[in-house]
Amino acid sequence: MVIYFSVLLLTALAAGLAVALHPTLRRALIDARTRHSAVPEAPVTAAPLTLELPAELQHLPEPPLLEAATVEILEPPEITRRLRQLELGLEDLGPPLSDDHPVVASVLAAISDPAMQKRLTPRRPNLLPQLMRAINDEDVSRRELSAIIARDPSMVGSLLKMANSAYYRVAAGRVESIERAVVILGSDGLRSLVASSILQPIFQINSAKVFSRFPELVWEHAQRSAHAAIPHAALVERADAFGAELLCLITGLAEIILFRATIDHCQNNPDQKKRRPTPQLIAALLASQAPVFAWRLGAEWELSELMVAALEEQTLATEPTTPLGRSLRFGRIAGALAVLHTNSIVNDATVRLSLPEAGLSPAHLKCMWSRLLNNLEDPRLARKKAA
Repeated sequence: MVIYFSVLLLTALAAGLAVALHPTLRRALIDARTRHSAVPEAPVTAAPLTLELPAELQHLPEPPLLEAATVEILEPPEITRRLRQLELGLEDLGPPLSDDHPVVASVLAAISDPAMQKRLTPRRPNLLPQLMRAINDEDVSRRELSAIIARDPSMVGSLLKMANSAYYRVAAGRVESIERAVVILGSDGLRSLVASSILQPIFQINSAKVFSRFPELVWEHAQRSAHAAIPHAALVERADAFGAELLCLITGLAEIILFRATIDHCQNNPDQKKRRPTPQLIAALLASQAPVFAWRLGAEWELSELMVAALEEQTLATEPTTPLGRSLRFGRIAGALAVLHTNSIVNDATVRLSLPEAGLSPAHLKCMWSRLLNNLEDPRLARKKAA
């Protein structure tokens, strides 16, 4: 028995000695005591970490530094000036010409002639007011809309050609019904059709092939301006959205009329025959006379007093005071920024900073700008695409 207890005692002492001598167990006991000690342990400094590229990538050149995009705040006169430069194909228009410049005065005298004005002023499409109101009235059925269009054979032809163009065609079969064409085109397509009926008679104006992009860009500006003026008139001014849209189109029409008159005068006048119309001449006449031509055109077409008053306000340097006048002014500036943006002249940030205060909510403003940047179908091209 004594021997048995002696063996047990020796075994216990051996186990205790093993615990004391084993490095792992001893370190664990020391760490436990250190955590409870008031003396902090000296910090351990890590060795610096060095990263190197793989050998196959070390020979590559450093990436170039990207320049920040130019952000500007453009005032309306500068926006208009850049649009004119784009329309006339110039990097810089240079100093403007005054109305008393000899060439400018000569053209002004010619286009002020009543006979020439009568020849240049297009006849108002008979169905224009009724059709535009029907397009903007959600309560008008497509059957009623089709009946209005059916009264103008030339508009029926244009409608069917647009519906059968590659841009609008959604099925293999040819569209033969007016009502089906109305459904396919939708409101935006029908507005393009109306714009075509207003602007098409004077698009064939550039036989001399000078300033070839001018009609195209003026049409684009008129369309995008209308897309901006519509929500501004309806939501901010509580005015006639149809009226604001039509005024934007008529303003674009007036610019093309003046452009054609200038080209015709320079080509047919013996004193100017050998002198090509300069971009500075076109720009000077547009700046001083295009609003006057638009006002005169509105009166000739017997538009409402409110619409004619809005056009008259555009001839003045002061801010418009009528609801339609303010919507037209806003639409023209917003439309010009949209044209500059789609042609990569200005960026998004410049547009946001340069767009005049509209009074639209952020959601409405975003929706408006999204629509302004949509691709536009040129009715002239639709005829070429027709099957």
